[in-house]
Amino acid sequence: MANSLFEEKLNSNGFLVTTEIGPPKGADVSEMVHCIDLLKDKVDAINVTDHQSSVMRFPSLGGCLLVKECGGEPIIQVTCRDRNRLALQADLLLAYSRGIKNVLCLTGDSVDVGDHKEAKPVFDLDSVQLLKMARGMESGKDMVGNELKGTPQFCLGASVHPEADFIEPQLIKFEKKVIAGAQFFQTQGIFDLESLKKFMQYASQFNIKILAGIIVLASARMAQYMNDNVPGIIISQAIIDELANVEKGKGLQKGIEIASQFIRTIREENLCHGVHIMAVGKEGIVPDILEAA
Repeated sequence: MANSLFEEKLNSNGFLVTTEIGPPKGADVSEMVHCIDLLKDKVDAINVTDHQSSVMRFPSLGGCLLVKECGGEPIIQVTCRDRNRLALQADLLLAYSRGIKNVLCLTGDSVDVGDHKEAKPVFDLDSVQLLKMARGMESGKDMVGNELKGTPQFCLGASVHPEADFIEPQLIKFEKKVIAGAQFFQTQGIFDLESLKKFMQYASQFNIKILAGIIVLASARMAQYMNDNVPGIIISQAIIDELANVEKGKGLQKGIEIASQFIRTIREENLCHGVHIMAVGKEGIVPDILEAA
């Protein structure tokens, strides 16, 4: 089977734009389909989140099938939190058999932060082992060396956090993920371009594509909440003040302006290979951000 459309774009030198959609909590996917239709021609690929923040939702695999049906290019998110190695391999085979070849390999959030706190976390593998497992399947064998009938070929990605409080462990894990077979990385939310520049100086020694994570802030309150509760996210007081000083009801508009300015600077200064836009719960504004950028 040929490379995925996204992998072909990764191998070119263009500036890449991806975004993500959070599936619904329930079986009604009409709003999700509307968002896919809105985004599919505006971005290079659409990620579908996998029980983000450990909140139970419609599955990433189901969402990626919808993206395919609607004519978009999907990236399936696969986390190690909810499945053991049998289920992970089975899901990858199913995804590949339905034409879903782009995979973002994640360890997954702790169940403590989600809405099913009694759930038993699995974590049979971590993201590095998941990457190795997927690459191993491409050689025609399962994880214990049994022959596969039909060999999958994936475009594998992973995450990295250039603004982490302690960057050294991130850099060590980043290198392990590269060795394990990651072809692209999405960063966690970037709010300090100096941190991104420093990280890219380190990352440039590897032949790997980096997409800077752009989180759209809807209000000063949201920014402050992320500062207080999301490890490693540091939003400057200047950005919080900028959001706080707008007219009531204009916070999201200001957030779009800030996000598009980040994208413009990243592209004009050629800081990395593209951006991954996270407009949590407000996916419909992504075309506005791209237009403004």
